Amino acid sequence: MCGARRRSGPAFHQGGEVYCAQAIPTAVSGERGTVSTDNPHASRRPLRVWRLTKYNPAHRDERGHYIGSEDIDSDHGPVEAAYLAAVATFAEDSGTDMLEIREPSVPVVTGVGPDVERFDGLAELFGGDLDGYHDGAVVALDCAAELVRSMLRGDGVWCRLEAGDDFFVHVGWDQYVYVGSRSDCPTAVAFAAEHGLFAEPFPASPYSFDLLNDDHVEVRPADTVFWTDLSELVAQASAVLLEEGYVHNDSRWHRLTPSTVRQVRERLAPRSRLLVWPDLNDDVPAVLDSLPDEGLAEVVWQDHAGQMTSRLVEEGDQSALRTYLADARAATALSAYADDRHPLLAAVLPDPDGVLRARWST
Repeated sequence: MCGARRRSGPAFHQGGEVYCAQAIPTAVSGERGTVSTDNPHASRRPLRVWRLTKYNPAHRDERGHYIGSEDIDSDHGPVEAAYLAAVATFAEDSGTDMLEIREPSVPVVTGVGPDVERFDGLAELFGGDLDGYHDGAVVALDCAAELVRSMLRGDGVWCRLEAGDDFFVHVGWDQYVYVGSRSDCPTAVAFAAEHGLFAEPFPASPYSFDLLNDDHVEVRPADTVFWTDLSELVAQASAVLLEEGYVHNDSRWHRLTPSTVRQVRERLAPRSRLLVWPDLNDDVPAVLDSLPDEGLAEVVWQDHAGQMTSRLVEEGDQSALRTYLADARAATALSAYADDRHPLLAAVLPDPDGVLRARWST
């Protein structure tokens, strides 16, 4: 069987690149404002931001680049522990004991076979199906600390951690952590210094979600009209595929028929991105023959028990894929590149109150 290959860099962005990837966003040069003048909360205390690192600011050049000897990787030891404790102390100073997960992602994995390990430590936190890992999920500080640990280690897991407009934690490349709070956090700043870290005041987090700079576009909510349109499409086509993008880089797949639309709808993860595709092809060999000679493709298949599975595959995986899908009932192949993906319908699940808070682009 072909082994798993884990990818977690910014090379997998939209626009000619792999459609699904959400790696650590690339920090921008220049800083964004912390409070918009038309923000309804602008009259409140401004958000203070700190850049939390192990890098002594005395060892930076005139452009602010670190030129010292510290490693850019986590030590998986006392320094990492200091980061986690400092983040927790910032949260405590801010009166925060729960954080909301925003824009969560998992590692990009290519290949097929039982040796493909998909989620590593996330399954220990959220269970094998990652039911509690989705945009808007609220977690306690100890769970948030484990997510920060994974991000510091570069495991491919990434998310923003926020408490409304009052507090955030963003983990960037090379052990850079940005913390924002409406409190002065004197205990946390002192704690960081006592444990060999540097909490430097900073204009803004370069990883803050920005409606303009994060390529956010208006998306269709998966409201009553959407579900009516989808039900009509299913009735006309007899069956379609529904891609439930519950996190960046992974989806759950459902084959919808007129009798299953309602039950599938009821168990979708909150704030998922929903993409609708044509039904599977019963001619599995023909699907495999259609795979490109080079580059990535996504193969989705259903076994005879009804289980749906998808994998990103490269040209070197095709021989193993034919063996692995020998008993598949039906399959389809989709491009892995955003410009070549054209779903029949696309929408994002709103919250129960009808408000669309997820920040997907479809």
